[in-house]
Amino acid sequence: MFTNQMFIKVALLLAFFAVTIFIGFYFRKRASDVSGFVLAGRSVGPWLTAFAYGTTYFSAVVFVGYAGQFGWRFGIAAVWIGLGNAFIGSLLPWVILGRRTRIMTHHLNSATMPEFFGSRFGSNALKIGASIIIFIFLIPYTASLYNGLSRLFSMAYGIDFTFCIAAMAILTGIYVIAGGYFATAVNDFIQGIIMLVGIVAVIATVLNDNGGFMTALNSLAKIQDPATSSASGIFASFFGPDPLSLLSVVLLTSLGTWGLPQMIQKFYSIHSESAIFKGTVISTIFAVVIAGGSYFIGSFGRLYAGTVNIKANGFDSIIPTMLSSFPALLIGIVVILVLSASISTLSALVMTSASTFTLDFLKGNIFKKMDDKQQLFSIRLLIVVFILISSIIAIIQYKGSISFIAQLMGISWGALAGSFLAPFLYGLYWKRVSTTSVWCCFVFSTALMILNIFFRSSFPALLQSPINAGAFTMLAGLVIVPVVSLLTEAPSKASVESCFSCYEETVSVKVREGLGDEEGKA
Repeated sequence: MFTNQMFIKVALLLAFFAVTIFIGFYFRKRASDVSGFVLAGRSVGPWLTAFAYGTTYFSAVVFVGYAGQFGWRFGIAAVWIGLGNAFIGSLLPWVILGRRTRIMTHHLNSATMPEFFGSRFGSNALKIGASIIIFIFLIPYTASLYNGLSRLFSMAYGIDFTFCIAAMAILTGIYVIAGGYFATAVNDFIQGIIMLVGIVAVIATVLNDNGGFMTALNSLAKIQDPATSSASGIFASFFGPDPLSLLSVVLLTSLGTWGLPQMIQKFYSIHSESAIFKGTVISTIFAVVIAGGSYFIGSFGRLYAGTVNIKANGFDSIIPTMLSSFPALLIGIVVILVLSASISTLSALVMTSASTFTLDFLKGNIFKKMDDKQQLFSIRLLIVVFILISSIIAIIQYKGSISFIAQLMGISWGALAGSFLAPFLYGLYWKRVSTTSVWCCFVFSTALMILNIFFRSSFPALLQSPINAGAFTMLAGLVIVPVVSLLTEAPSKASVESCFSCYEETVSVKVREGLGDEEGKA
């Protein structure tokens, strides 16, 4: 029976779909060439860039999966993950990478991360290698985005997960193919506003349902789980039952953004110096609210232990169970919140995958000559292909209950960020970075994460977790690149100076009145 409550939820969903598709077609003229489609002509302002960065960062995986799982494991200490995401994953990348990334990538005329590696280190092989890593590890990450939606849609609408995947895939494909990056950025802004409103409403409702913050915290302190810790009040403590694992999660989910191509490429399109400062502030505040709020909500998951069956339904059932008693209007907003988070991340991933594979692998290697029109057609076609492949993987995972595909979220972040973080960071600042050191970082990170899939039990206990292994690859890369660079042949001085000349341009300033160089006489 189609009740008034169901009407509200369906109406919100249809309105969201309509606005999203309208924006895609409205900005289609800005996506008439490769530069406009991939980078919006490098003319995106601070608000759109900051919201695009934040909405790409936080998806249903964070709100439904990670917030529920780590809130259950660490209690209120899980909020540290959200704060780490805000200050290590959002603030510091803008401060340390933002300006230099925009300047050097513009100077090298690179539109993708692999293209940056190829130009910065003078190696087409590096460009191809980076594009292959992105192609391999972004697809399973893309597939994992659908997982967080399944239980929410089932709870809110009572429909099969397959229809959720189809709707999300079609919606994303339409507006990304039509409007390119600028349409994606505008949609990200609108979706970001929805996420901010939704997360604040959910926090208020969860606290109200549990008697307010102090009452909820006291109730959390009374919960004991001998399998986790014998200490009393551990889930309301400052660092939780397992500080070392907590630190690994903070590092993977925060430091990882420094090396993820879909995140870093947001800096390529910033239009001015002032936009970087504004974007830094906006992005950090957005992350504090969204990430901090998500993990704050998840930290009270154990208060719903009586209605959550972790063994039967997994950690992904925690947040939907917490939300199931909400009013229809709020449930509808939450579904749009999670859908917004997932679609914004999905659009960034497919845009990154398609543009990278076209510009860095097909162009100049498979097809020696590709004009702008052919490149644009290839990118749009590959967007369809990547969405289709990820959708099929997600459906297989859902229908067959294959758990390892969902675990590839951690594997993907570890391989991508482990491979790219150190070479990209050092490449922006240090002239001595050698091509060999970059290759060593690529090989070490991807090999370790692939081995973690198939031979996990043979790893040391600390590294058996994909999250811990991913954090280890990132930290190891920061050591591998400088050590190997100092032990191997230095890059050509001329090529390095050419790359870094963009930071040392001479600027002529017009003055109204000059005083001259000589000292005046008394």
